[in-house]
Amino acid sequence: MDNLLRALTTRPRDGHKGTFGTVLVIGGSWGMSGAVALSGMSALRSGAGLVKVAVPERILPIVASAGLEYTLLPQPEDEDGKIALSALEPILNMVGNSLGKMSGNVTTVAVGPGLGQSDELDEFVTALWENLPTPAVFDADALNALARYTMKNGRKNGKKLPPHAGERVITPHPGEFSRLVPAACTLDLDAQRFAAFELARENEIIVVLKGAGTQITDGNSIFRNTTGNPGMATGGSGDVLTGIIAALCAQFFQRAEKDFKNWELFDVVRLAVFLHGKAGDLAAEELGECSVIASDLIRFLPKAMKE
Repeated sequence: MDNLLRALTTRPRDGHKGTFGTVLVIGGSWGMSGAVALSGMSALRSGAGLVKVAVPERILPIVASAGLEYTLLPQPEDEDGKIALSALEPILNMVGNSLGKMSGNVTTVAVGPGLGQSDELDEFVTALWENLPTPAVFDADALNALARYTMKNGRKNGKKLPPHAGERVITPHPGEFSRLVPAACTLDLDAQRFAAFELARENEIIVVLKGAGTQITDGNSIFRNTTGNPGMATGGSGDVLTGIIAALCAQFFQRAEKDFKNWELFDVVRLAVFLHGKAGDLAAEELGECSVIASDLIRFLPKAMKE
């Protein structure tokens, strides 16, 4: 992990913003603009060369005011201020399609922060899951959409998710996990850990089960994170993690052939979770656990990466 972090933070002298990958964050809704802004800013602080943020048109000014460095992509919206289904085709055309044809404009996608919930969004999220050829991180309301899709389509065991075109990482907290795997709400921590392992194995994805001692598994191995503290139990912390994972994945895949031949996506996700927790530990050390807020994690992320 030290060597992987060193490789990520040692930049080639002839590098440019395209060298370090482009992250597309899809999310936000009326009243939930902060989540997508946190993901966008944490992706930038984690080293992504470019970050694009796709949000409903009416919240664009709010999200713009939270960050000067990301690019905003206004999306068609429904009457409640959520992204409309009509946004799907333009986004897929920008990123690529399930046949593996990629435009080159996006390296990694993050879906879900502040997205909201609706029938159209269930269809929208499922189509992204099935068709995005890029690696993608699904979090928050995107996970709720996948859980509802699973139930609607008869997979009531909650384990089998739709097929997917590219690498997938999901980052549920225990409540979201119990919606994906309904039996999980009655399980103890060890059994939940095994259920996450089984979910990852059956669907060929990486599962980050958030909480005290976050568990990361790809269905072959399982890793318990050792950083983090109760001060991170605050709104927006998970949105920051989503941005970190997406940014590290973007750099990894953009530079994989040249700089990361001996590493796997699982290692990159483990490192992202570790850095997220380390930033939280540094923030708590200076501010006290009860005073840490999500934006502090972004502020202490550079120090976490340097240490």
